[in-house]
Amino acid sequence: MELWSKEVWGIVARVTLILLSWSGAAGAEACRRPLVSALPPAAFSSSSRASGSQGPAFAKLNRREGAGGWSPLSSDPYQWLEVDLGARTRLTAVATQGRYGSSDWLTSYQLMFSDSGHNWKQYRQEDSIGALPGNTNADSVVQHKLQRPVIARHVRLLPLDWNPHGRIGLRLEAYGCSYDSHVVSLDGRSSLLFRLGRGPRRPPEGSPPEGSLSLAFKTLRNSGVLLQAEGRGEHSLVLQLQEGKLLLLLREGRTPSPGGRRLVSAGSLLDDQQWHRVSVELRGGGLNLTVDSSSLRVQLPPRLTHWDHEQVSVGAGRGLGSRRSVGGSGHFHGCLENLVHDGVDLVQLAETRDRRVTAQGDVTFSCAEPASVAVTFTSAQSFLRLPLATEAPSRGASAGLHFRTWNEAGLLLTFDLPEQEGAAWLYLSGARLHLHIHKAGRAPLELSAGSALNDGQWHSVELVSRRGHLSVSVDGGEGATAHASPPFLVTMGGQLFFGGCPAEESRHDCMNPSKGFQGCMRLLTVHNQPVDLIPVQQRLMGNYSHLQIDMCGILDRCSQSHCEHRGSCSQSWSTFHCNCSGTGYSGATCHSSIYEQSCEAYKHRGNTSGHYYIDVDGSGPIGAQLMYCNMTEDHTWMVIQHNNTALTGVRPAPGGGRHSAHFEYASEEEQLAAVIGQSEHCEQELSYHCRRSRLLNTPDGPLLSWWVGGPGDGQVQTYWGGAPPGSQQCSCGLGENCVDPRHSCNCDAGRGEWVNDSGLLTHKETLPVRSLVLGDVQRPGSEGAYRVGPLRCHGDKNMWNAAYFEQETSYLHFPTFHGELSADISFLFKTSSSSGVFLENLGIKDFIRIELCSSTEVLFSFDVGNGPTEVAMTAVSPLDDDRWHRVRAERNVKEASLRVDEHPAAAREAPAAGHIHLQLNSQLFVGGTASRQRGFRGCMRSLQLNGVTLDLEGRARVTPGVQAGCPGHCSSYGSLCQNRGRCVERSSSFACDCSWSAHTGAFCDREVSASFKSETSVSYAFNEPNRSSGGSPSSSVSSDLDLRAENLSLSFRSLQSPALLLFVGSSRREYLALLLNQHDMLEVRYRLDSSRAADILRSKVTNLADGRLHAVVVSRRAAAASVQIDQNTKEDFNLTSDVEFNSVRSLVLGRVHDSAELDPELSRLASRGFTGCLSGVLFNSVSPLKAALLHPDTSPVVVTGPLVQSICGSTSADPHAAGTRHHLSGQSGSVGTGQPVVNAIRRDSALIGGVIAVAIFVTVAALAVAARVLYRGKGTCRGQEGKTPPKPDDNGGRSCSRGGPSENQKEYFI
Repeated sequence: MELWSKEVWGIVARVTLILLSWSGAAGAEACRRPLVSALPPAAFSSSSRASGSQGPAFAKLNRREGAGGWSPLSSDPYQWLEVDLGARTRLTAVATQGRYGSSDWLTSYQLMFSDSGHNWKQYRQEDSIGALPGNTNADSVVQHKLQRPVIARHVRLLPLDWNPHGRIGLRLEAYGCSYDSHVVSLDGRSSLLFRLGRGPRRPPEGSPPEGSLSLAFKTLRNSGVLLQAEGRGEHSLVLQLQEGKLLLLLREGRTPSPGGRRLVSAGSLLDDQQWHRVSVELRGGGLNLTVDSSSLRVQLPPRLTHWDHEQVSVGAGRGLGSRRSVGGSGHFHGCLENLVHDGVDLVQLAETRDRRVTAQGDVTFSCAEPASVAVTFTSAQSFLRLPLATEAPSRGASAGLHFRTWNEAGLLLTFDLPEQEGAAWLYLSGARLHLHIHKAGRAPLELSAGSALNDGQWHSVELVSRRGHLSVSVDGGEGATAHASPPFLVTMGGQLFFGGCPAEESRHDCMNPSKGFQGCMRLLTVHNQPVDLIPVQQRLMGNYSHLQIDMCGILDRCSQSHCEHRGSCSQSWSTFHCNCSGTGYSGATCHSSIYEQSCEAYKHRGNTSGHYYIDVDGSGPIGAQLMYCNMTEDHTWMVIQHNNTALTGVRPAPGGGRHSAHFEYASEEEQLAAVIGQSEHCEQELSYHCRRSRLLNTPDGPLLSWWVGGPGDGQVQTYWGGAPPGSQQCSCGLGENCVDPRHSCNCDAGRGEWVNDSGLLTHKETLPVRSLVLGDVQRPGSEGAYRVGPLRCHGDKNMWNAAYFEQETSYLHFPTFHGELSADISFLFKTSSSSGVFLENLGIKDFIRIELCSSTEVLFSFDVGNGPTEVAMTAVSPLDDDRWHRVRAERNVKEASLRVDEHPAAAREAPAAGHIHLQLNSQLFVGGTASRQRGFRGCMRSLQLNGVTLDLEGRARVTPGVQAGCPGHCSSYGSLCQNRGRCVERSSSFACDCSWSAHTGAFCDREVSASFKSETSVSYAFNEPNRSSGGSPSSSVSSDLDLRAENLSLSFRSLQSPALLLFVGSSRREYLALLLNQHDMLEVRYRLDSSRAADILRSKVTNLADGRLHAVVVSRRAAAASVQIDQNTKEDFNLTSDVEFNSVRSLVLGRVHDSAELDPELSRLASRGFTGCLSGVLFNSVSPLKAALLHPDTSPVVVTGPLVQSICGSTSADPHAAGTRHHLSGQSGSVGTGQPVVNAIRRDSALIGGVIAVAIFVTVAALAVAARVLYRGKGTCRGQEGKTPPKPDDNGGRSCSRGGPSENQKEYFI
């Protein structure tokens, strides 16, 4: 029975939903009935009529009475036609038609709505477009469906443009349905209290609490409490107006203290006496606040997610206070409509005098409209001229007005003084009010008052001259009052000009030294008498131009700010501006990131290792993060640190229990996930050093230790570094080489000597490591130390995601691109074709396209409803050169821009009042078009749309005519390889092969340098076979080497002279020697004939033993030789001996041990050795110093004496020069009796003696390391007595490493 009842109820629920959907559709259809055709003639009015038969009553759609429609007396933009619908009505559409049988019709128009026939509100599409399209002939009907229904009684249509061969002619219809409402009016002293009289709502079990509140309001006051709902839990919800914005407050407790509030604001300029719709919904643990079309969501803490309101008070409450409140009251003054709380209309309860409602003060159930008439000055050419109709007081004058604007400057009022005595100007400048008066016989008068008057709020201004006292005040004195001193009498004569002056050049009765005013004015007074602007609108009084009378058309373009990524919005009357300073983004709307998306991208700009800001999703929502990029010859590593990368010790602590450690990363969660996702490889070192401390497994017990890793909160992982996930093993168990074969980890043997389990975690799904739990650390004698290294990733899958388009008819298709308000597109291409479409996406009318138009021009075109717009970029060199070129296009509500490579961007501004939404519905075509014409032939890669990379390779694998991937990167990036480094192609990316260079690093840009002492000797043997099967060219040299030419280069710094820098000897007693003589000059000695004396090539450059770095290049071709030192002129020499260097045997740097066969002078120098620095030594293709320092085991090189690698050969030390990877994985399985070195050790022991012992050990070790470093560096400075000391920035040994991974440096010194 129970099951049957559930089925029945399920059927009933489905039927109910169907009926509701039908009723909704029927309701939508029912709200489209004609509203105008049945109205009486009295419901129509107009600005004028051309004749009795062309009056407004004849303006009904498809009617032919009279002259077939309405036409005004004159065709100009100040005409209008108005319809009174008789009651407030829900309007959904408007249709227009020309005058029957004529050439009179409108081509565009504006719509205005009002409740009372005054205080009109303009209808705007997309909140910015005021013009609606009209007709193309007199008979066809053009219907416009309103984007959102409008509630109004009066409809007014204003012609903007019409048939140029005819006049204004119109027939119209409005569509909609009736509108029911319950309205209450409060006067600022009255209020309503509703007692809901029920307990808290109980949602279904397991569901979060829900509730709703909705209302509409209109007011002229910019501040006041609308509503306060109080609950049983002493929490209250408050809706309050503050400076024209609606605030939502959640107060904890009864106190109004600021500390107990959660605050959000929405809307702007809500004090315009227009209806504004508000809804508050509690859904899913958060509040949704909607004001008109603007919605915000506030996530709440659990303690505030109650909706247990017991009473609701309207129109009374204590506000937050305002900087300035028009009216000064904290209570709401205005009208409320359809106040519904959880489905109950509270205003209807008040109308029926329900006993649950208490009214206080003057509460009326209607909404009276104010009598004031506002006027909008729409442009800098706007002006309003009024005659001085009222008789001026005999001894003075006064004028007043209210205004609101976003502009800092503009003329408010000007008038002449009687009898041509001068003139007065009341104007804004720098957002302050200024009064400037020129009067004959008096010095010019300047008064100023107020500040920040361009905030969009209503401000009052009053100018008073009475009995010789002149003053000007702002906001009734709250914004300051300025008085003239000494007394200054001003009277008015002639006419008053508000906002500006007429455009006629010959007018002398109105001059405007300031800008024209753009904004709204109301409550104009002259001599304390109000000015009625309706006769002005009817052309019965005064004159005006570019005005909208009986409405305020101000817009807040920063309310729903288009400034992205926390850019700050500021505005003027006609536009807005985004300040992107400090955001990390650029462009008109702060849309595009100024940072690269990976270390790989920085590398391809030629950057070396260092800290860089990485924006992993470009223009997406994830912000930039400072990360370290370690650019090595093999990979480009992105290094993300956490709060403890040091080797950290653990000892038993009183109380027992497991030891846990948590790791907080320098990057946010979204950044971590994006970095790991877009990288080809990620790894993290995990090591544990132990003594009597087991790690994972016990023979008969549960799992002892584990770690948590992966995205979000992570998951428990039971394997260790170097082993696969889920294996419950360490790397030694995988290799079957643990110290105890019965266990899968070294530490699980529980031995009394120190062992370790170390390795790399390389499965991206389990990274990063978030916490670590060690279980066997409480037994007596147990001790351990753990280390979790930084997260390191390399390879950017997005950057190298590429496809090759073989034919013009081939393309890839993707889902529709959604970039309605902001769209940025970036990609790289290379081609040998001069034209082709890169991508295209179409809509019904809108489209977006980027194409190569010619060998030097790229075109970005689109249409958002304002007609096609094109932005072209012309390059100075051909783009069809089969090299990579970068294209970046952006379109937003402010402008469109296009940039190719590093050329300056081309840009086009968007129209001020045009369509802004890009509406597309077709598939996105990449590499071609839907018509299969004008397709692109070539390679595209790294295609990103709004920060999202499209998978070109994935689509290419399943698309004929398109190949995945695209080789050939060295043609574009080969120039990044320096110092004879060779570019090597890879399937994705490239690498610099530094085998032929004396340098190393990602671009072969880092010199290999070493500090020499007198006993140091580096001997490179040419006649030994290569010890490495795959060695570099530097170690693969013929055993019988005869040379007719040499190229030798090196850099040195020393204070020693004379000194032998380099010696190349042969088995036939021939040699080449490079030395400093006793005069601190460089000599090159060639003896290519053992029977003759050596040729001495002596350079003219002096003072080379000065401790500075000097570069030497020696070149010989047969008998012609040359020497160049630093930037000095190259010196040429000719040898007199043989031209062939026979049987070259070895090259020696520093001390030459076998010097018996040398000349006596040279033998003495060779035995003394060299003290100083040698760097970048290259002899033809041989780099002996590089071989000795970096490849000693695979190169035919012998080193005797101390040889210390340093950065002494660099003029500007690179703090991130160390590109070697350091981790402990290679030490897994090592066994020893010594304790592991623990950096920044953290112990959980309370044994004071142990702490003291560790402190003493660390101190002694530090002193030993420091002494060793000082000892090694001492030789460089030996012999400085009596010499000129080197400059500090030339001393490479003092370079301070900033920002590199600290653990690398520590391990290096260890």
